[in-house]
Amino acid sequence: MQRVELTEDLSFSRIVYGLWRLSDWDMSTKDLVVHIENCLKLGITTFDHADIYGNYTCEKIFGDALALKPELRNEMEIVTKCGIKLVSENRPYHSIKSYDTSKEHIIASVEQSLKNLQTNYIDVLLIHRPDPFMNPAEVAEAFIQLKTEGKVRHFGVSNFKRSHFKMLQSYLDFPLLTNQIELSAVHLENFEDGTLDLCQEERIPPMAWSPLAGGSIFSSKDESSLALRNTLTKIAGDIGVQDIDEILYAWLLNHPAHIMPVVGSGKLSRIESAVRALDISLTREQWFDIFQVSKGHEIA
Repeated sequence: MQRVELTEDLSFSRIVYGLWRLSDWDMSTKDLVVHIENCLKLGITTFDHADIYGNYTCEKIFGDALALKPELRNEMEIVTKCGIKLVSENRPYHSIKSYDTSKEHIIASVEQSLKNLQTNYIDVLLIHRPDPFMNPAEVAEAFIQLKTEGKVRHFGVSNFKRSHFKMLQSYLDFPLLTNQIELSAVHLENFEDGTLDLCQEERIPPMAWSPLAGGSIFSSKDESSLALRNTLTKIAGDIGVQDIDEILYAWLLNHPAHIMPVVGSGKLSRIESAVRALDISLTREQWFDIFQVSKGHEIA
């Protein structure tokens, strides 16, 4: 498995495993342990969480599995996120959906994540969404305290645009290591608005959530989806690949920004498809064929 170096003491597997749907999977705790071990055997060592996933339940489900085989913690990197507050029976004191990047909330969220995940440190903590009420000085204070206490090794962001990223980074004397953003052959916004450009400018490998566009490309009947699906199918045939999801992953993996797709399937066969995509080389013309069909017109 290819690895991506984020800093001298931390690297991620090129394919990241996302746990946002974990609570929907019909897995016992023992089955989840086996599933985690299968990911590790494939070379996937980076596991992506957020406090809110599964209505605030997924971290604990994963932590219960780690408790059955705690030595697995030493074989993986754990990423989690905080900053979104959902209205939930599991958080009855939240009256509306909102963002909270106060020092108090960040530290309390990390303490809860550590407890849920049954670990004593998080490898990378991400601020989940840009907060229009953010005090970057407070965020910096929280990060420094968590880093000093050894509870979080490194930090990053998620869904941040250029201005959000630059603003927060200006308050820190250590680098934000990644930005987890929506990237796929269907969702081009971050390719075109400077977000991915900033990642390359700052030498920050981005994580790509929803790399298969939530699966819509496989079932949508609209004209643009059919055109893209036909193009992906043709390229897959030209290369000798059976499944178009491998081409979708390869389209991201071939980009020079060192994109790390976050794969969120509970099926091992779908995870293996993402891993196989690491061996697919697209020509520049094939890459642009997908890009232009997704845009709906030739580039200028």
